[in-house]
Amino acid sequence: MKILLTNDDGIYAEGLCALYEILSLDHEIYVVAPESERSAVGHAITINQPLRVTKIKRGNFFWGYAINGTPADCVKLAIYELVGPVDLVVSGINKGANVGINLLYSGTVSAATEAKMLGYSSISVSIDAYENVDYYFAAYFTSIFINYIFKLPLNSPFCLNINIPHMNPHKIKGIKYVKQSTAKLKEFFDKRLDLHGKIYYWQGAKEHTEIDPETDVIALKEGYITITPIQFDLTNYSLLNILKQVKDKLFINF
Repeated sequence: MKILLTNDDGIYAEGLCALYEILSLDHEIYVVAPESERSAVGHAITINQPLRVTKIKRGNFFWGYAINGTPADCVKLAIYELVGPVDLVVSGINKGANVGINLLYSGTVSAATEAKMLGYSSISVSIDAYENVDYYFAAYFTSIFINYIFKLPLNSPFCLNINIPHMNPHKIKGIKYVKQSTAKLKEFFDKRLDLHGKIYYWQGAKEHTEIDPETDVIALKEGYITITPIQFDLTNYSLLNILKQVKDKLFINF
């Protein structure tokens, strides 16, 4: 298959390199990724400055294209200008899980949803760790899963968000297909003073408040690989139906 690789940790990220090393054994791989880390930029795109492309080498070999933009920019530019149509877009492997409402902030996930918006199937892959990360099992699993998903009767284009627990692979309990958690995060702002005596804030989050075992947050915490089909349609259909039912009760007529 012809596969586009991207991420939000930057073109030199270890997770991206691990994916390339494994997937390039069986597939035609193209890399288009941000020139530096662009974590938590969500689905932002660059419209107020030009996008610049740099060809990157690893040793004497062409490695990929680095873009001075966001993950969504990378996917757009890759499809329209640099690579052309592909069979699949893979975003990751992200350092740190992307579960729950973090999907809205994640550049990794947004690259995958951008691909689906453009009409291409995609997956985003994250591992639940920030230190001493071993990406190679996640890359190996991704390779096997890619060969598997195209044998399934999935509507195309599809977009799947995958999270892998950081543990001995033999201790992983299995795979769970689960919904995205919408529970709140326990967030905080750490108030600090800089060297000039001016106040600044450092934003952080402690943990999810989710308790539903059929969500990505809990299943990942329990030691399962989680897979969640996602989409970019934000319509609240139940509320839309209510509004349609009460529209004739409005005082304003057009």
